[in-house]
Amino acid sequence: MQGHHAVLIRDEGEAKIFLQEIGVDAGAYKYMLPKAVYRCIKLKNIPGKSALIIKQEMLSKGGEAALKRDVFSLEGSTDILLMGNLKHYRLLIEKLKVQPFGLKNLAAEIQDILDALQISGRKIELPDGKTLKLEGQPLIMGILNLTPDSFYDGGRYLKVEKAVARAREMRAEGADIIDIGGASSRPNSLMIDEEEEMNRILPVLEKLAGEDIIISVDTFRANVARASLEKGAHIINDIGRLQLDPSLMAVLADYQAPVVLMHNRMQFNQNRSYEDLISEIIVELQESIAQAERAGLGKEKIIIDPGIGFGKNLDENRLIIKRLWEFKSLGRPLLLGASRKTFIGQTLGLEVDERLEGSLAVVALGVVNGADIIRVHDVKESKRVAMMSAAVVKQDG
Repeated sequence: MQGHHAVLIRDEGEAKIFLQEIGVDAGAYKYMLPKAVYRCIKLKNIPGKSALIIKQEMLSKGGEAALKRDVFSLEGSTDILLMGNLKHYRLLIEKLKVQPFGLKNLAAEIQDILDALQISGRKIELPDGKTLKLEGQPLIMGILNLTPDSFYDGGRYLKVEKAVARAREMRAEGADIIDIGGASSRPNSLMIDEEEEMNRILPVLEKLAGEDIIISVDTFRANVARASLEKGAHIINDIGRLQLDPSLMAVLADYQAPVVLMHNRMQFNQNRSYEDLISEIIVELQESIAQAERAGLGKEKIIIDPGIGFGKNLDENRLIIKRLWEFKSLGRPLLLGASRKTFIGQTLGLEVDERLEGSLAVVALGVVNGADIIRVHDVKESKRVAMMSAAVVKQDG
């Protein structure tokens, strides 16, 4: 018995550890590291002629490219599954840069995806000069709903004093961000007007603004966002990914305020089913990222959220969590908000008050699969699970 076994290598940093353990000469690292990291990249709707060029080039470099069977007639288009190590991709990209049919642009997109999967830490500058650090330890965003009708904690924090006390309590329990919401977005809820939303949020913000707490405001409305930022909020958490209020983008650009862009098919496109769940969510998030950049908000200010719930069914929600890492392809910090949601109750057959363990399981899976920020109701328990999960993920040797 020798103990032979398979190993999992996620990036070049992990590959280097294996080479060091073996005692490989350091001069060989630059040749071996790219060969040790294997990536599969899915390309969408590639014209037949371009697809055949890509396949030929990838095969000639030692990788593989899977195409639709009938694309060999050069008619129509096909998705492509590229399969190879980093060396294969680097050689492919160099070849595609000099090919026709727009393949130079596709080469840049492939490179962007590969680069995004290597990013290990970021800092986001906040409007008041503070910095949100995303450097390996996932951040916990504590939920503070100032509403009578939120699905879990509705009605608990309607009074300013109770809301402020809860925010301070969550901070003491380990919350890195407090997310304040004044309007419920639960299914079939009645959306209040923006004046009432501000009446709920602003008095709490005034009490917390001077304290050592990073505050996010959960709103899609431009006027609410502007008033909140003026009162000291740091981040806007937009469930509409800039589509529900066209004026919001200008406010974010004026304040250079970080924004969470959440994917959503509950408030719009409600009856539109998914043909390719992950790809379609990525496309719609890409549209919003581009919209923000055109308006003058730097890409470094953007956080993405695939939108658990919000127009996805049970299977789709679970699949998003399983494949969460794929959203890292966008190159932006990734927020996961699944706390006590309906799909957990459907999976376990439990009402909302009994979904703590299910929520904590999702926290652990989120950390393992690349989430940078976890949005939760149960801060203390979630913080401990996130810390333990991150410690395992980061463990070397």
